[in-house]
Amino acid sequence: MEIHPIAYFESPLKSKFGIPRQSGLVNELTGRVVFVPAYRKLEALRGLVDFDYLWLIWEFKDSGNGESLTVRPPRLGGNTRLGVFATRSPFRPNHLGLSCVRLDRVEEDPSLGPVIYVRGADLMDGTAIYDVKPYVAYADAHPDARSGFVDTTAWEPLKVVIPDEQAVKIPSSHLEALKATLAQDPRPRYHNDPQRVYGMPYLDMDIRFRVDDGVLMVVDCIKI
Repeated sequence: MEIHPIAYFESPLKSKFGIPRQSGLVNELTGRVVFVPAYRKLEALRGLVDFDYLWLIWEFKDSGNGESLTVRPPRLGGNTRLGVFATRSPFRPNHLGLSCVRLDRVEEDPSLGPVIYVRGADLMDGTAIYDVKPYVAYADAHPDARSGFVDTTAWEPLKVVIPDEQAVKIPSSHLEALKATLAQDPRPRYHNDPQRVYGMPYLDMDIRFRVDDGVLMVVDCIKI
């Protein structure tokens, strides 16, 4: 079977560093699905706006060869190995990802056709999308389901501090989304050096930050 992208995702997140580890964690984070020419037809989206959530089926970028059958989930500190099929790891045999995102709106663009705007996606800018399907609560929601190691591993978001002299460099429409993304802690879970400065590409900026005792401090925003 051959599959081809039907669309590409546009996001302020320009590298895999900083992308939320699951969809739906950062509702403030917006992005859009831009279809390839063959699917830029409103008839393909007829009825879509009647749904609140969508499933996106997509391809992981820069995720290695996916040949290992065990991976180290960040939720477990990056030191415990589990089977790849018991995790949401991006290092998968066929590099396919599945994300549930909130449908914000559909807009007709003069040159791009119908464009889907979504919230809460965990996709990098330029990600190839292979299918879009509506989320239906009666079949897709299982609120009483067990969630394996996720149920037994506590995790708290970071407190994010962006000083005023840095905040003014960030477009106001993206400030809350950036804060919420940083609160998810982009660092590898085994990193714990309060003096280390990390850089996360966001829009056309390099967001530089440190983390100490649960507080993430943005120290600079550099134009790329």
